[in-house]
Formats: sequence, structure tokens, C-alpha cells
Amino acid sequence: MRYELDLFGVLVPSLLLWSVIAYALARLISKLIARAGLYRRIWHPALFDFALFIFLVTGLVFASTEFFS
Repeated sequence: MRYELDLFGVLVPSLLLWSVIAYALARLISKLIARAGLYRRIWHPALFDFALFIFLVTGLVFASTEFFS
């Protein structure tokens, strides 16, 4: 995994990029879960959303080290 990305001349930590992508995916998945009505079966929706975000960040970082290195 590259630790810094050159984004138009600005060095940005790659974890920031993966976090932004994971946040967008988590919001999309959260909207789909809410539309399907599955939040009624989840004990703590905020904790579930946080765990989903952490899961997505971890998955994206792992995928970047495996496929983009």
C-alpha cells in the first residue's frame, strides 16, 4: 500500500482516501438497509453503522495492499 498519494500536487494520506470511499459506501448501504426496513431488527443502529464503516475501511485497505501494490 502506498502511504501517500499525490493529488494535484498535494500529498494526501491514502487512509484518508479509503476512509472517504468507505464512508460513501457505508451511507449507501445504510440507506438500502433503512429502505428495506432491516433497522428494526438491529439492536443499536449507530453501532451497526460504525461497525459497517470500520469493516469497509478494513476491506478497502486490504484490497489495496493485495491488488494495487
